[in-house]
Amino acid sequence: MLKTNTKPAAASDDEAMLAVFERLALDAGREVMRVFKAGCAVDSKADFSPVTEADRESETIILAGLRAAYPDIPCVAEEEVAAGIVPPDLDGAFFLIDPLDGTKEFVNRRTDFTVNIALIRDGVPEVGVVFAPCSGRFFSGRPGRAEAIEVDGDFRIVGRRRISVRTAVTPLAVVASRSHNTPETEAFIRDLGAAEIVSVGSSLKFCLLAAAEADIYPRFGRTMEWDTAAGDAVLRAAGGMTRTLDGAPLTYGKREQSDDADFANPHFIASGKAAEANA
Repeated sequence: MLKTNTKPAAASDDEAMLAVFERLALDAGREVMRVFKAGCAVDSKADFSPVTEADRESETIILAGLRAAYPDIPCVAEEEVAAGIVPPDLDGAFFLIDPLDGTKEFVNRRTDFTVNIALIRDGVPEVGVVFAPCSGRFFSGRPGRAEAIEVDGDFRIVGRRRISVRTAVTPLAVVASRSHNTPETEAFIRDLGAAEIVSVGSSLKFCLLAAAEADIYPRFGRTMEWDTAAGDAVLRAAGGMTRTLDGAPLTYGKREQSDDADFANPHFIASGKAAEANA
């Protein structure tokens, strides 16, 4: 059970943490692109999902940086969890890391893969970054502020602008998974009526909502918390929300679930302003 930490974080603390996240995402993204250009072998994990040198090297960079900067905050990282390394206590705050979301995109030489780092407080994703090193798209969020960040060819930040979700347009612009579409998702989109479909991989789907480039992201396929936390943090910072099918906000730190594995998400719908009324 998640416990409630009643002490709010100062905005300056979140801003400083976000700066650490941004630096680590850029460092990890540089390494991911080195492997992407050089090529690498693809291994399979116990669940038959792919894993590469890029996943492992990116995670090593991020974990080393987080543990040096915040030694008292536990880390939940995809590849460590796959290896059986999980912090025993996640009450209060913890980090969620997906060092390479969209490994299938990476392996298939598509550009949508991302580096993801998030802070969870009391089940809520509050600080996060999503960096797509191949395309250079970079997003960050903390309570009350989300930004799109401009990065140059040397992985340096050269600009940033504030972003926020838009009021839903007609027809709705729906983002859907490129590699994990399901009949349930297709049925949901049909029920919305006329809709523009934007197919994109990885956690960028949340960021398209946050940046007012789309309206709704229905997910009726399986995801894990590290897949969604950083993008969800950016979306919430931009004024959107991710909800389960019963309308409750999606929470994080889910363990000892009777019907699924630790950290597995239920189906959800992420949206910007007014799109929830259509969900």
